[in-house]
Amino acid sequence: MNQEFYKHLFEKPHRAKAIPSNKAIANWALSVVHLLYPEQSKDKFNSIEELELYTRQLQHELCGIIDGCDDECNNSKQIAQHFFDEVPELYRILNTDIQAIYNGDPAARSEFEVIRTYPGFYAICYYRIAHLLHKLNVPLIPRILTEHAHSKTGIDIHPAAVIGEYFHIDHGTGLVIGESCLIGQYVKMYQGVTLGALSVHKNMAGTKRHPTVEDRVIIYSGATILGGETVIGHDSIIGGNVWLTKSVAPHSTVYHTPMTTVQT
Repeated sequence: MNQEFYKHLFEKPHRAKAIPSNKAIANWALSVVHLLYPEQSKDKFNSIEELELYTRQLQHELCGIIDGCDDECNNSKQIAQHFFDEVPELYRILNTDIQAIYNGDPAARSEFEVIRTYPGFYAICYYRIAHLLHKLNVPLIPRILTEHAHSKTGIDIHPAAVIGEYFHIDHGTGLVIGESCLIGQYVKMYQGVTLGALSVHKNMAGTKRHPTVEDRVIIYSGATILGGETVIGHDSIIGGNVWLTKSVAPHSTVYHTPMTTVQT
């Protein structure tokens, strides 16, 4: 290959500087989870001072990740400071998710089990971290984090989606939550649920094209709910394999009746 070709490659965005790998970015987020939930980690701290030092290291790492990934962010130190200022609130909200999963799953024996083993909680952790960074106008890293969780769990949550407290994902594989979704509190979803858009035309970017799910809604496996004007009213139950493109009133039960024939 000639020198002009290498010059072309070198001039690609970020080619002339080291970029943190997706794995390094995901590991940073996992370290934040370990900071909050030592149940996830073999590490331990012998004093508050050690814990504070570890937190400062994570904050410094976040600055480096932002500087390496996002040329648009010229205030990485301020962003990292704001992120860690919000960590106590992040912890509080994640604890509501743990409580919702533990209370909502008869198979859960302890909160420790939820924290250590549940893929739904793993995906929620990465989403909540990514969403906080998204709110701080970090453009790329949130997508890297939620796509990492997607690859590990099969749960695909866009970091821009707004999800309330006490969120419960049960099983979760194949679940999709789109960018402009608004989800209330005490919502429970099973595997294979899709909260998507009616259209994927590029000119719809930046519009409300995904559903709104109000408080205390349960959505069973395989349900597909589409459209930015579609609202699932509070305290509703959406049955398995339902296809919805229109709103339903609060306290609704939505299901379909497939015909099954068994011959013996």
